[in-house]
Amino acid sequence: MYPILLCSIMALAIFLERLWTFYRILSGTDRLVREVENLAANRHIDEALVVCQRNGSPLARIFIAALRSTGRSRDHLKTVVEEVGSRETAPLEKYLGLMGTIATISPLLGLLGTVLGMIDAFTVIATLGAGTPATLGGGISQALITTAAGLAVAIPTILLHKYLSSRVDRIALDLEEYSLRLVDLLGA
Repeated sequence: MYPILLCSIMALAIFLERLWTFYRILSGTDRLVREVENLAANRHIDEALVVCQRNGSPLARIFIAALRSTGRSRDHLKTVVEEVGSRETAPLEKYLGLMGTIATISPLLGLLGTVLGMIDAFTVIATLGAGTPATLGGGISQALITTAAGLAVAIPTILLHKYLSSRVDRIALDLEEYSLRLVDLLGA
C-alpha cells in the first residue's frame, strides 16, 4: 500500500505543478501579444525586443527569435519561429511521461499486493488448516483492498494525464498561432 500511496502523491504533485506552470506561461500572454504586434506593426522592433526580454515566457522567446530575424524572407522567419517554438514547447510535457507510468503501474502494484496477500492467506491455511470461512474471507478481503487502491489511483491519474496532454497540445497551438501572426506582420 505504501508504493500506491507514494504514486498517488506523486501524481497529484505533478498535476498541480503542471497546472501552475501552464498558468504562469499563459498569464499575460494576451497583453504580450497585443503589445508586440502593435510595436512590430509600427516597426518599433527594438522596443518589441525589450518588451519580450522583460517577459521571459516561452512565447516571448519565440517572438525574440522572430524579431531578431526581421528583414529576412517570410519563409526564413517561419523556419526560425518553428525551430524555436519546438524547443520552447518541449518542456511543457515535463513529467507527463512519469504521470503515465504512475497510471500504468498503480493497478499492477495493487495486483501484486493482492497476490502477496493471497499467498499469505493460503500459507496460513496450509500451516494451520482450513479454519473458518470468516477467517479465510477476511484474509482475501484484505488482500483485494490493494487492487482497489491501485485502481483508485490509476483511474484519476489517467484522466488527469489526458487532461494535461490536451492542455499541452492547446498551448502549443496557441503559441504557434501567435508566432505565425507575428511572422505575417514582420514578413510583410
